[in-house]
Amino acid sequence: MKPITTNGRVTMKKLTLATAIAALAATAGLAQEVVRIGTEGAYPPYNFINDAGELDGFERELGDAICAHAGLTCEWVTNDWDSIIPNLTSGNYDVIMAGMSITPERDEVVDFSQDYYPATPSAYLGLTADADIGGTVAAQVSTIQAAYVAESGATLLEFATPEETIQSVRDGEADAVFADYDYLAPVAAASGGELVFVGERVPLGGGVGAAFREGDDTLRGQWDAALAAMKADGSLNTLLAKWFSDAAEVPQY
Repeated sequence: MKPITTNGRVTMKKLTLATAIAALAATAGLAQEVVRIGTEGAYPPYNFINDAGELDGFERELGDAICAHAGLTCEWVTNDWDSIIPNLTSGNYDVIMAGMSITPERDEVVDFSQDYYPATPSAYLGLTADADIGGTVAAQVSTIQAAYVAESGATLLEFATPEETIQSVRDGEADAVFADYDYLAPVAAASGGELVFVGERVPLGGGVGAAFREGDDTLRGQWDAALAAMKADGSLNTLLAKWFSDAAEVPQY
């Protein structure tokens, strides 16, 4: 057998190196980039921390299902509501799922998915059915409800969390709280008659959707495709019925 020439050895080394690079590239391709989902973790039944200290709720289950549909590797990040959009735009996570209503004002800063919860009304909750909704009204900061109260002529009392808005009514700081009806309905039911609805419901917003950084069209397209599939096969309606059974009318697509 003829000995391997120097050129032959160089060629073999090149082939071996090329094979190794190809294998590394293939391995890297299998490792998916993690998509980070930001939420508040304080707005049941949309999102909340359960008794086991874990993130739970409609949006947790829906977000996990969307990631499975789209073949994405996802992890969840909790963030205070009042800075949830700035932390998206600065890159601390990639998408928001936090009971966020789709509005023209927010759409100037972020891009929304299609809605995954239809537009439903907001409502007032007070200690009596004749509570003064033109007096002092509590609402969570940076919400469409807070903006509505500010424009209504009532005195707006803003709080960082929804729990604080409820407590302000119990403590007599506010005459009523104004929030999503679907959030307030189980609160009223659990109060044993202490808290009651006041006046008529008020339609606000364009439904609830996921928010993305402007121009992140690839991820938003994957989200929308998964949502469309879940609407078509009925699995989104199943989740809505599971998590919003306390609502007067369970929303459906």
